[in-house]
Amino acid sequence: MAHTANKWSGKVKTDSTHPPEGLFNKDPETIARTLASKKVSPKGPGSGMRMLTFFINRAGKTLSASRKSALKRAKKLLSERVNAAHARAS
Repeated sequence: MAHTANKWSGKVKTDSTHPPEGLFNKDPETIARTLASKKVSPKGPGSGMRMLTFFINRAGKTLSASRKSALKRAKKLLSERVNAAHARAS
């Protein structure tokens, strides 16, 4: 098994923003809205999408089916916001 230092997630050094405590236990609409906000994602909703994807990937098999479903719904809602932001920028 690989050492933590050999994994890309072990090399993450930036510490710029943090989602509020317990955010990923809330409803999908709240998760998407919060991760798209400038306070949590100053670089835009794409940054929030990366945080959500990172959380889902790191939680892995420990997520219940209902929680995973809710997070995937939040990801879909956030994706719509990312697409809207890209459309406004074009």
